[in-house]
Amino acid sequence: MPLMMSEEGFENDESDYHTLPRARAMRRRRGLGWFICGGWKFLCTSCCDWLINVCQRKRELRARTVWLGHPEKCEEKHPRNSIKNQKYNVFTFLPGVLYEQFKFFLNLYFLVVSCSQFVPALKIGYLYTYWAPLGFVLAVTIMREAMDEFRRFQRDKEVNSQLYSKLTVRGKVQVQSSDIQVGDLIIVEKNQRIPSDMVFLRTSEKAGSCFIRTDQLDGETDWKLRVAVSCTQRLPALGDLFSISAYVHAQKPQLDIHSFEGTFTREDSDPPIHESLSIENTLWASTVVASGTVIGVVIYTGKETRSVMNTSNPKNKVGLLDLELNQLTKALFLALVALSVVMVTLQGFVGPWYRNFFRFLLLFSYIIPISLRVNLDMGKAAYGWMMMRDENIPGTVVRTSTIPEELGRLVYLLTDKTGTLTQNEMVFKRLHLGTVSYGTDTMDEIQSHVRSSYTQPHSQASGNNTSSTPPRKAHSSGPKVKIVSSRVHEAVTAIALCHNVTPVYESRAGVTGETEYAEVDQDFSDENRTYQASSPDEVALVQWTESVGLTLVNRDLTSMQLRTPGGQILTYCVLQMFPFTSEGKRMGIIVRDESTAEITFYMKGADAVMSTIVQYNDWLEEECGNMAREGLRTLVVAKRALTEEQYQDFESRYMQAKLSVHDRALKVAAVVESLEREMQLLCLTGVEDRLQADVRPTLEMLRNAGIKIWMLTGDKLETATCIAKSSHLVSRAQDIHVFRPVASRGEAHLELNAFRRKHDCALVISGDSLEVCLRYYEHELVELACQCPAVVCCRCSPTQKAHIVKLLQQHTRKRTCAIGDGGNDVSMIQAADCGIGIEGKEGKAASLAADFSITQFKHIGRLLMVHGRSSYKRSAALGQFVMHRGLIISTMQAVFSSVCYFASVPLYQGFLMVGYATIYTMFPVFSLVLDQDVKPDMAMLYPELYKDLTKGRSLSFKTFLVWVLISIYQGGILMYGALVLFESEFVHVVAISFTALILTELLMVALTVRTWHWLMVVAEFLSLGCYVASLAFLNEYFDLAFITTMTFLWKVSAITVVSCLPLYVLKYLKRKLSPPSYSKLTS
Repeated sequence: MPLMMSEEGFENDESDYHTLPRARAMRRRRGLGWFICGGWKFLCTSCCDWLINVCQRKRELRARTVWLGHPEKCEEKHPRNSIKNQKYNVFTFLPGVLYEQFKFFLNLYFLVVSCSQFVPALKIGYLYTYWAPLGFVLAVTIMREAMDEFRRFQRDKEVNSQLYSKLTVRGKVQVQSSDIQVGDLIIVEKNQRIPSDMVFLRTSEKAGSCFIRTDQLDGETDWKLRVAVSCTQRLPALGDLFSISAYVHAQKPQLDIHSFEGTFTREDSDPPIHESLSIENTLWASTVVASGTVIGVVIYTGKETRSVMNTSNPKNKVGLLDLELNQLTKALFLALVALSVVMVTLQGFVGPWYRNFFRFLLLFSYIIPISLRVNLDMGKAAYGWMMMRDENIPGTVVRTSTIPEELGRLVYLLTDKTGTLTQNEMVFKRLHLGTVSYGTDTMDEIQSHVRSSYTQPHSQASGNNTSSTPPRKAHSSGPKVKIVSSRVHEAVTAIALCHNVTPVYESRAGVTGETEYAEVDQDFSDENRTYQASSPDEVALVQWTESVGLTLVNRDLTSMQLRTPGGQILTYCVLQMFPFTSEGKRMGIIVRDESTAEITFYMKGADAVMSTIVQYNDWLEEECGNMAREGLRTLVVAKRALTEEQYQDFESRYMQAKLSVHDRALKVAAVVESLEREMQLLCLTGVEDRLQADVRPTLEMLRNAGIKIWMLTGDKLETATCIAKSSHLVSRAQDIHVFRPVASRGEAHLELNAFRRKHDCALVISGDSLEVCLRYYEHELVELACQCPAVVCCRCSPTQKAHIVKLLQQHTRKRTCAIGDGGNDVSMIQAADCGIGIEGKEGKAASLAADFSITQFKHIGRLLMVHGRSSYKRSAALGQFVMHRGLIISTMQAVFSSVCYFASVPLYQGFLMVGYATIYTMFPVFSLVLDQDVKPDMAMLYPELYKDLTKGRSLSFKTFLVWVLISIYQGGILMYGALVLFESEFVHVVAISFTALILTELLMVALTVRTWHWLMVVAEFLSLGCYVASLAFLNEYFDLAFITTMTFLWKVSAITVVSCLPLYVLKYLKRKLSPPSYSKLTS
């Protein structure tokens, strides 16, 4: 029999096997709440899961063949090209919102209690006493969710309805972004967002390449060069794309935004043309075209695009305070059950005892206050309003109003670098020639040196003449100034030539005239020129050479033109380009000066690499260290003059290496390295990436507040380390441990051991090494990293950033906050317990996805120290006070029932109960949201106050127990006092005890308040006034004749004094003997 088992059987077993750990985890998480309402919740979720699985059968992702301009030839159906950020749709909205509400034990409990009132045997009072508060809570929640959902819908609609030009056999037609299909030929203009993942076929630029901005995808603001498929770029006209028979074979959709494998095939030529496609032939969705007009064929749409696959679904965030209060309500529920059991036991289980048990449950149901959720939700709304109204942090927007208290409990802050800590504006700061150094204040000297070197008669013929003269001759030929002048000139020329920058001239004639326009000499007007490059550092260097007189005016694939201070044009022929790679950390270029036919090899790169390539010197290492300490990004520039024979020999070997099939990259690198020997060191440059305003004091404040800061960036390791130092994320005295690149388990093990031996040093690790370590040693790495004062992760993809956030949450169980400003930070912001977005140069993607949106990084200090701290302390006080309000009345009910032979009769009827929870005590209790223990300036000055909050002492089982004891004491005194002092009628007990109860509550608010606000005083007197005024209408509960007597007044006063005075005395003694940390500052 077993032999007949089909493969399907194996697959089914496999899938069951995968679900086992998940099922176990579910079982582990089942607490008391699940037990009480177990069947209901389990059935609901099972049905929902089944429905979701049926509706969303996950398609297997496959490689695909895409015919140019023929979407109908696709073998399978591909997803729609629409963006969807909504949580619900029309059908799931109401069930989804209700589920999110009744997931809380508190709300579920009240739903059950309210429903029980429909059973005549269990009915205790009027229906409205239970249903009105519950209905109010739900109505507020549903309206808030509906508003949020509608805003998301509008934002999505705006993006999905953007118009693009689609190329068809009949010409161009306009289509909406959401109607684009796989196989369509789409035309994207300059500065337009690319709507879906495409292969780049044609461009209006003559060079056959274009630049794109990828900041919304990977957070890097430098422009990337993309190259069109040469077969389609060579076609004479646009329409010819339809006259050829061609297709693209693309790999299956993947997460990796930095790689792509595919082939382009043209069938109708003889023989068929095959071209391999890589990342440089792609245009990913959410990037922006920076130059020219591009035409591409769509290969992935909608959910299969790289940008969507790299963003995680937003989760419903629940604050830690809400979870803690949920635990406390469960404890209260146990107390409620215990109390009811005690009452039934003392009755002696007579008659239908189980019915009495349920009646007692309902009588004491005020132990768990429904108004808790109402008060907290209204409090959260108030905190949000205060944040948005704060003049010190203008432009702050609260997008998620449910978690303001989270801002007061943060332990880890994960921040992006580019645009968050830095402005992403590069400025040239320092040029060092070994013997002489030029800073920003001495740039005019360089200018005069450059001008003089071009005005000398012999160098009129060539711009590079001095470079061919050996320095020794210059030494003997004249004074020392001459040497400095020629060295400055050589350095400036090298910086002006050794780069990958293209000057672009904005054409007034539209796209078609752009290329011709750039070639007319007289139109090289300075104000019309912008520089494009794949790195902002390179642009800063070229802009600096322009400022000292040597201007880059034109560049194509084979030549470069510079303009001297005198207006003369120097032309250089580009013979070879060696682009920058993250492994090589250097770039090189071989140029021939057209006027003198001299060939020079220029090179620039990181000091670690270049120090072994240049001739021996004694200053490079020291100066690099000095510049790095100032937070400057350093580049070493060197050159080597080549003879015609040397170059021809190199070229033949280089071409041979490029054609080899095996180990091509290694062979090419070996040939290039043969040139990189004994190069002449020209200069060292320092470029600064400007920090955002007040980054240093803000980071210091956060550190003093006990918050650990991790920097997660997509940028290079050197740059990230540099910014970590200059922003004082890593203090000057601290060591930095750079985690070496690891690729295997063994290497990771050795490197982790090396790191373990270091103490109190910051960690710098790259995304690739992190991935390897997490695969084998997840727990060890996170444990070690958490002990570091600061951690820098560089070369992180968006999904890695989110993964790091989740790891910290799982391993430390502490609250995390993520802050960023680009589309690549969205996953991290949504994964963190609290996400903060900055509206920056990289667009609004992060600020729209975040829970809180600010305009500058420095605002985070006030947001956490002042608003986060006070929100948490106020909510903690408010939550416990509302519980105290419920406990005190339940204690009175218990005393009353035990005196009345354990009868399940309510002490206060109908309106008294509703009034007690609302109009009589609501305003003073809610006015606790205005309370503050220290002034905002003090909280900013002493961030150490924030550190106390992370221990969660404002709301814990200890503080809760204190409130329970207070409630039992006061409830007992109020009830026994009224029973001892009441005259002949039962009505008087109700009148005395209820009035004393209201007064006690108002006095307790006054006791809890730390700083009085005029609104609090108004609330106290308003509530008292409302109660006194309502006495006239409450004649069915009170005896009006008795209320107006002096006896009533002294009895009420006596009971109130006995219930409150001891607490005032205790509070005074506590403040004298062990004052809290904030009181030392206020005094």
